[in-house]
Amino acid sequence: MKEISDRRSIRKYKEDAVNKADIEIILKAGILAPSAKNRQPWKYYVYAGSEKNKLLECMEIGLVRERDGNKLLPNSQNGLPDAFNTLRIMKEAPILIIIENTNGLYPYSEIDADNRVTEICDTLSIGASVQNILLTATELGYGTLWIANTCFTYDELVNFIDIKGQLVGAISLGVPNEVPNQRPRKEFDEVVEFR
Repeated sequence: MKEISDRRSIRKYKEDAVNKADIEIILKAGILAPSAKNRQPWKYYVYAGSEKNKLLECMEIGLVRERDGNKLLPNSQNGLPDAFNTLRIMKEAPILIIIENTNGLYPYSEIDADNRVTEICDTLSIGASVQNILLTATELGYGTLWIANTCFTYDELVNFIDIKGQLVGAISLGVPNEVPNQRPRKEFDEVVEFR
């Protein structure tokens, strides 16, 4: 597909609004993804306007807490500058889509092997759904950024959104205001073995 080679991670957005009908098309593509045991473990929360601003205020509080106080990820502090930059990107994007694993458990608790395997399978399923979303958005002329930096402010965001499952991440969506070059890829022979 052309969209696979054309898709880029967009970090600059125009102020243009995103058509609600296009958002629905994009999310319906995500819903069509395959999932382990057909569990369809995804739920998407779409934020725009003042609700998006409230969400990001909450995220900023969490990032400051992570930087200055009680750290959820004490060994990952070198990723905080990037998380603050991601917050800036999220503020610029007109639409944010929050991703929940409806079957997921709190990521900072111990779980048994059976639940861990289920969680891995559901996360892979959500990845397939997100990829459908990214490619469909690209096809419609939008830019996206798949965001994992929500991990630093996990508790604040889960409480604000009132998620019962597991917060997986977010996607920013909007009209791109940049045309980045394709990022380098590993060589085919480095990542593929025929046996």
